[in-house]
Amino acid sequence: ERVLEYSTVEPEPEVEEPAAENIPESWPQQGGIAFRNVSLKYSPRAEPVLKDLSFEIKPKERIGIVGRTGAGKSSIIQALFRLAPATAAIEIDQIRIGSVPLRRHRGAISIIPQEPVIFSGSLRHNLDPFGTLEDGQIWRALEQVELRQVVQATGGGLDTKMAEGGTNFSAGQRQLLCLARAILRNSRILVMDEATASVDPETDRLIQRTIREQFPNCTIVTIAHRLHTVMDSDRILVMDAGCLVEFDSPANLLQRHPDRPD
Repeated sequence: ERVLEYSTVEPEPEVEEPAAENIPESWPQQGGIAFRNVSLKYSPRAEPVLKDLSFEIKPKERIGIVGRTGAGKSSIIQALFRLAPATAAIEIDQIRIGSVPLRRHRGAISIIPQEPVIFSGSLRHNLDPFGTLEDGQIWRALEQVELRQVVQATGGGLDTKMAEGGTNFSAGQRQLLCLARAILRNSRILVMDEATASVDPETDRLIQRTIREQFPNCTIVTIAHRLHTVMDSDRILVMDAGCLVEFDSPANLLQRHPDRPD
């Protein structure tokens, strides 16, 4: 029954609108993001979860996105990855993402989700699925997230077999593996979707430090579970009921709302 269900799912279109001419091979080179009057709903009869949303993120900015459950935080990421159809335009480096082939578009953005995605197979395959990297590069990434000794202790090295869901590593270690994967992809845009919500404070601090040190040239978008996670952002985007309420620096937001630190 499940196989039949999947067999009837319509494939996603590679391009949603006329392909942009001369998309540079290096796209995206800067990592600027623009939402222009974007609305999104998950079915034709549903209420919109994003309502005429407009904002711009500059290249290399660190942006936090906060709001109550259902405010539309994760829907912004759904729209950015073209996981749900959005009206109007979303641009990365002045190119409408709907005109970029889907695989290339999604490959240009790294994401670290709340629940780390680990595949069965070797550790090497999880970090380098297409076999394009040298061992030294992979070991360097593991060292940068402080997992080199952990992996060496398994005895299997990069060929360590991953249990289903990566359960032979702790939850925090699995999240650090996802961070190592993002380092190796070298994307210009990194999305953190409540990535530290389920890890201990020590791992949270390690992740935040690694991001500061290893992604200085990236645009970083962080959906927050813990407020302190986004307090060192350049700006914080506040969502409520699918609308942008405020978009300003943490200092300015705290100055305007001294009685509401949350």
